[in-house]
Amino acid sequence: MFKRIAQTAGFTGLIAALFLTLLQSFWVAPLILQAETYENAPTEQVHEHAENAPTGHVHDEEAWSPQDGWQRILSTTGGNLVVAVGFALMLAGLYTLRAPGKTSQGVLWGLAGFAVFTLAPTLGLPPELPGTAAADLTQRQIWWIGTAASTAAALALIVFGKNWLLKVLGVAILVVPHIIGAPQPPVHESLAPEALESQFKIASLLTNALFWIAMGVISAWLFRRNNAELDQA
Repeated sequence: MFKRIAQTAGFTGLIAALFLTLLQSFWVAPLILQAETYENAPTEQVHEHAENAPTGHVHDEEAWSPQDGWQRILSTTGGNLVVAVGFALMLAGLYTLRAPGKTSQGVLWGLAGFAVFTLAPTLGLPPELPGTAAADLTQRQIWWIGTAASTAAALALIVFGKNWLLKVLGVAILVVPHIIGAPQPPVHESLAPEALESQFKIASLLTNALFWIAMGVISAWLFRRNNAELDQA
């Protein structure tokens, strides 16, 4: 059982991570690089877009960051691989409890993962470009984890709940984090233009949606294939 989960997660994570890196390289990374030109611009140039530097944003000149080109691509790929394998392990583990009847059901599992780990947290904490004001990091992390956990529990109750009371409870749990509200900075400011921020939010959401759908389909296909091989053995 563990071998089957590990194989499914390993191959799924690798393929999905490469796919995500490809999408980010052509769609998301150029927007980040463009935003960095505003973040690194002299103060008198930045003044045209914001009167003051964003509250809560600290730029450490000595902090290491990957250089543009292959160093940044490799760094992004490595980070994506770790995250993708972790998410794929989660999906493969869930399949042992409720195996997909067909590969296309992987789309639904992928969309559920997208809702839990991207869409729900994004409603309160949208993706941020460099030079954007942000609330305290610890508070944001706590809210993000709570929102993801609540969304996962809510979807499980809504989809798998045996009676309407459980489904209603799921809906209630779903909205609780958003009623509480995500931590926000004292002032919402950004060095980058608003149009660039909007493009970045859309690009981030769509790339993550495609990533999760791909991961759901690939993991479901691999899990069902491994199951079939195990049955024939």
